[in-house]
Amino acid sequence: MSRKKEIKVAVIDMNNGTPNQGMRGIKEVLHQYKIQTGAPLSFDVFDLRQKEEIPGLDYDIYISSGGPGSPYEGEGLAWETNFFHLLDQVEEFNKENEQKKSFFFICHSFQLACRKYGLGKVTRRKSNAFGIFPISLTSEGEKDLIYQGLPNPFYSVDSRDWQVISPDEDKFSNTGAEILAIEKERPHVNLERCIMSIRFSREFAGTQFHPEADPIGMKMYLLQDEKKAAIIENHGEEKYLDMLNSLDDPERISLTQRIILPNFLNEAIQLLQQTEHDQQV
Repeated sequence: MSRKKEIKVAVIDMNNGTPNQGMRGIKEVLHQYKIQTGAPLSFDVFDLRQKEEIPGLDYDIYISSGGPGSPYEGEGLAWETNFFHLLDQVEEFNKENEQKKSFFFICHSFQLACRKYGLGKVTRRKSNAFGIFPISLTSEGEKDLIYQGLPNPFYSVDSRDWQVISPDEDKFSNTGAEILAIEKERPHVNLERCIMSIRFSREFAGTQFHPEADPIGMKMYLLQDEKKAAIIENHGEEKYLDMLNSLDDPERISLTQRIILPNFLNEAIQLLQQTEHDQQV
């Protein structure tokens, strides 16, 4: 009996050395996926912004994390140039090969991808967004495999000072990209709802929010004295307590963590294993 071919995942760390729960969350998703599916999955971490580490094309699946700071601060720097070059390389590989490599962008990485492909305006928010919020699926999102198993709206952790708005309809039309999710509706706020998820192509997808976030990591974050004080100062004690309480709801971020990235991995592995015959069926 032949041994299953190893599936190699490259996890690109965009945190620039900043302590975070996101990387732990991504690793936990990969660990649980391997246990639950039996997939011969392995992964390596690349510290891109701090150490300029970048994976090559010897990986099958790429997951690029969130991170702090402006999505423009890498302009002209080697790490961003190398990141965009990697995207070009993966796209070119996919054009020339039946077995496809897949890419998932989270938060900071999502903003970088939107910049690279010119799909919308990447702008600073009027105020920081932080919390567990409802996110609305578009009609395309409701049909997309990544979101199968989630209600509409669903809940996830959102933590950002930047956003993607004003989608370029011509770019979306020309590239075949689709908006899968948008910001919660806020009737009392006269501001455009930002883009929360995009299917860039069959192999590339991403989210503005954090699908890797879990109650354990979020609780660890919220219980830090410094974080608690900052949240209460910026958002009020009621919002802080609501965030803590919502962590215990199994239909909120726990469900999101169990659905989105595992669905992406399922799809990525199918694309990786497909043959020309599969494409013609």
